[in-house]
Amino acid sequence: MYKLNIVLVEPQIPQNTGNIARTCAVTGASLHLIEPMGFVVTDKNLKRAGLDYWDKLDITYYKNIDDFFSKNEGHYYFFTTKGKQNHSSVSYPDDNVYIIFGREDAGLDEELLHDNPEKCVRIPMRNTLRSLNLSNSVAIAAYEVLRQWDYPELSSEGKLTKY
Repeated sequence: MYKLNIVLVEPQIPQNTGNIARTCAVTGASLHLIEPMGFVVTDKNLKRAGLDYWDKLDITYYKNIDDFFSKNEGHYYFFTTKGKQNHSSVSYPDDNVYIIFGREDAGLDEELLHDNPEKCVRIPMRNTLRSLNLSNSVAIAAYEVLRQWDYPELSSEGKLTKY
């Protein structure tokens, strides 16, 4: 059974979360939002970025990260610039995968990373730059997991509309 879960720990920028919500909607991934957040979910920028996809989401909210871990079981992968292994060299199991991302301005708590070094993964980039945009990172990570699973339940073929 394939189940992809995208987890945002204390997201701060509504446009990023809106874009990520759209990625979740089109891929069938569940979205998990961990408070405190830097916005309210009724924020017009969040809704605008998610467009008409918001009602198509499987979304769950949590009071804090401990609340999240107490309610979820599966395979956790922590996406961080501090990770030692490449995100595409990991073999993601085909059941209940959680890809977890931290705040745009601070990333994930280093204690969490220290306690789970084998589950910390990095998207390759130049060392002289801080990081990719959060919504871009989520899309890269989600599609790598889905690629390894051969894109279950996703359409891989388009068609022209005029011809």
